[in-house]
Amino acid sequence: MKILFGVQATGNGHITRARAMAPALEKLGVEVQYLFSGRKPSELFDMEPFGDYISKEGLTFFSRKGRVQLGDTLLRNNMYRLTQDVKELDIEQFDLVVTDFEPITAWAGKLAYKKVVGLGHQYAFYHPIPQVRGTIVDQFILQNFAPADVSAGLHWYHFDCPIMPPIAPVETEAYRPVPGRIMVYLPFESRADITKLLRRFKDTEFVLYHPKAADYQKKNLRWNKPSRTGFQRDLLTCEGVICNAGFELASEALQLGMKVLVKPMDGQPEQQSNALALEQLGYGRGMSRLDPDTVELWLNSPSGQKIVYPNTAEAIAEWIADGAKRDVAEISRELWAQALLPDISEPGIPPVNRSPSPLD
Repeated sequence: MKILFGVQATGNGHITRARAMAPALEKLGVEVQYLFSGRKPSELFDMEPFGDYISKEGLTFFSRKGRVQLGDTLLRNNMYRLTQDVKELDIEQFDLVVTDFEPITAWAGKLAYKKVVGLGHQYAFYHPIPQVRGTIVDQFILQNFAPADVSAGLHWYHFDCPIMPPIAPVETEAYRPVPGRIMVYLPFESRADITKLLRRFKDTEFVLYHPKAADYQKKNLRWNKPSRTGFQRDLLTCEGVICNAGFELASEALQLGMKVLVKPMDGQPEQQSNALALEQLGYGRGMSRLDPDTVELWLNSPSGQKIVYPNTAEAIAEWIADGAKRDVAEISRELWAQALLPDISEPGIPPVNRSPSPLD
């Protein structure tokens, strides 16, 4: 089995998921060629698990002060380059294409009539789960950005749909939280706005990672430049996380039993949907803006509840190695039967057409 594995590199979550999949596929003897797009090659770090990977420009979104800038996103993405990369990608040598919401591999596989497997959180939104639909354009992008013949969507809960638990391994046995220490990861917000948000909480130690930060400390704010090793080390010492409403970091925090506060990006329905799901499930809290009053309430709230998810990466790797033939619903049932979830009432499915954000 030789597969082409495309990873959308705009956020670190997709790469984190690929890091978990890499050893699982290698263990099964699957030969993998990785392709990353959506981020400059110079901004990729800790990429050793992926060997001689391919890097392409792909597509990404542009943001300013925590909000997606639609105009910049439309004007600054190079659609001609994307089209050429799709046409020029040598797809015939592969038995299967796997895309973690990466458009070049997905469309190259589709045009070459290769079987394309979609793997990732975005594919969960193909099902009737709690979500903010956004605009018609948002829905078109979701359905056509990285199309797949069969998909394995991932989420924190199944919502009675054929979706799977997260792929987010964490060293739970090494978790040693320091009281009053909070991890902050808000890469789409400005450092000035983050400082303004947190400066009143002088008795709390904030460990902050930001793509535009250098390593330095100012009073109770310890800033860090991007580092997977450093981030994972610090995460295991914090009792809570304040972050944008991405999927992977929240998944790691939930498995450690940390409390979670998310601020979804404005104009990003996926993140707004994640905040909605966290609140409906009782797994976390959301805020529609950087609100110090909300932060204060959250800091004074009880600790989170630990969730145990199964080894989803191993199960999906076995599925992929067999050509993705098994029914996704069957695998989903097997995996959720192994999960240990908080004792909550069954969450109801809210109306799917929600505008504006339910957090406003």
